Amino acid sequence: MADGIETILKEFLDALGVSYTGIQRSEVAGQTIFSIEAADSRPILGAHGETIQAIDMLVKKIAEKRITPAEGEGMMFLVDVNEFRAKQLREIETKALMMAERARSFQYDVELTPMSAYERLIVHTTLQNSPNVKTESLGEGRSRRVVIKYAA
Repeated sequence: MADGIETILKEFLDALGVSYTGIQRSEVAGQTIFSIEAADSRPILGAHGETIQAIDMLVKKIAEKRITPAEGEGMMFLVDVNEFRAKQLREIETKALMMAERARSFQYDVELTPMSAYERLIVHTTLQNSPNVKTESLGEGRSRRVVIKYAA
């Protein structure tokens, strides 16, 4: 599956005429990340990461069409450029672990700042096997956030 996604990504970038030096595959917070290496990441990244998010979405749609369901089971991946998004994921993962430790140490619930659905998923995944804590999403719309609850 990973080779197929890498091929799709290369074809997509070549069709766009985007200059890149390679694609690196890594794992962060339970996600397979395909990071485009480029000397100038600005055209791929876009303002506030919007272009790379669009590329990610389009590559996923193409992969859904090309890769058969048997191969595509658990097709969770992220397209990145120069590890921009991977750094964000690591920061969310670190914050989640730190706040879980705070919940355990002080034995109270810790409420995180509002996050996107994807960021909340990273927190839930990061802490799913952590002892003495459980996670829950609360709130509506843009104010939806994760609460890390102490569980004795």
